[in-house]
Amino acid sequence: MEERVDIALQREPLDTNAAVARVTVAEAGGIALFLGTTRAQRAETGKGDGDLVALEYHAYEEMAHKQIAKLASEAVKRWPVCQLVVWHRLGEVKVGEPSVVIAVSTPHRGDAFDACEFLIDELKKIAPIWKKELYQRGDRWQGA
Repeated sequence: MEERVDIALQREPLDTNAAVARVTVAEAGGIALFLGTTRAQRAETGKGDGDLVALEYHAYEEMAHKQIAKLASEAVKRWPVCQLVVWHRLGEVKVGEPSVVIAVSTPHRGDAFDACEFLIDELKKIAPIWKKELYQRGDRWQGA
């Protein structure tokens, strides 16, 4: 993969400052940052599971990395990307913590926004990453 692309699937907390630093270059006039976070919610099952406490992410890691790399390559072809980061958490991610960080720098802001939106939308469609919702009194599997 190109030097300007940084893809990671990791179990450690995502460092948003490091993601921004990774895409910050003199040629970039715009940096778009997307954080997908675990949001607080009540179980919709009606089973009295209580509040969501965390999400637990699982992935077919080798395939997920390949799919994300394809998306990154497509983004680099479609927009004048200076630097690009796609980092996704695996394992347990508590409410309020980021599950995914996407950062894109381009010469102009519009391209950074467009590339960032493309990456998160397509990642959610094709990457083999699954999540389990962990509630106070139960859990259930969802598509990521």
